[in-house]
Amino acid sequence: MILTLKTGAKKNEIEALTNKIKKLGFTPHISRGAVKAIIGVIGEGENKFKEIFESYDIVESATPIVKPYKLVSREFKKENSVIDIDGVKIGGKGVVVMAGPCSVDTKENLFTCAKAIKNSGAHILRGGAFKPRTSPYSFQGHGVAALKILAEAKKLTNLPVISEVMDTRQVEVVARYSDIVQVGARNSQNFDLLKELGQIKNPIMLKRGMANTIEEWLMSAEYIVSKGNRNVILCERGIRTFENSTRFTIDLNAIPVVKHLTHLPIIVDPSHGVGVRDYIPAIALAAIAAGADGIMVEVHPKPTEALSDGMQALLPVMFDKMMNDLRKVAVAVGRFA
Repeated sequence: MILTLKTGAKKNEIEALTNKIKKLGFTPHISRGAVKAIIGVIGEGENKFKEIFESYDIVESATPIVKPYKLVSREFKKENSVIDIDGVKIGGKGVVVMAGPCSVDTKENLFTCAKAIKNSGAHILRGGAFKPRTSPYSFQGHGVAALKILAEAKKLTNLPVISEVMDTRQVEVVARYSDIVQVGARNSQNFDLLKELGQIKNPIMLKRGMANTIEEWLMSAEYIVSKGNRNVILCERGIRTFENSTRFTIDLNAIPVVKHLTHLPIIVDPSHGVGVRDYIPAIALAAIAAGADGIMVEVHPKPTEALSDGMQALLPVMFDKMMNDLRKVAVAVGRFA
């Protein structure tokens, strides 16, 4: 339920109301706008207490939230959430590009890649340290050693860093070295991990599970936000369908649907969704045209030497061309990159 407060509501009056909400067994979430404040009453059965909440003088209206996800819904917050990472704003008018190798293999390759994507206009450096792989015999990442190399690359380029976490035991170390913590598709419904990430300060990028509906995806985001971390970025990375000419099927429909249902920003990962190097730029441009707030793509200076997903990594020269084309599309839809 959303309690819209009257203009001029005093601090002690708000405290009295939030204390009542807690006493009834619910969790209050206060959001202050330019003119008015609202309180989200989160829990099961809160609608039964609508008349009690409306009896408070400072409450202008009490509106039930219909969606099962509460805090991430447009009903809770009408305006878009904008997440600021060292001056890079995700969810605003600008289009944000995250780029880098699937996994950090060598310092030389990562530094070469980082400098190349920086020169081409990328905003955030991606790189895997812990890698979830279908086969237990595939390369699993260099772990903490890779995180330290990413930290060095950040100092070299001043690009914020994003890297993936796979386990609750890795949260502290990944959060220490990464500006954004990524949750991969295979962990999108690892609820213990999501709850743990809800208690850290780093922004979280939550990928859609390969078989998740949009509602299931938003419920996963709700797990994080309900624990206190409101800085969640959604990432469409393709879903599993009957089609096998590409790795997965990028659901471009999800972009306008998500924009309608939630205030959270959404980016698209065409590298994992397509899995074929030559097709990736076209889908990246289509994502921006459809309203995505950014893209994440894999780039590697020597894809044949990559320890994971080399076939879907763009060469730096391909990335540079894609960035030039992306800027034109962004301008065409009233944005910038």
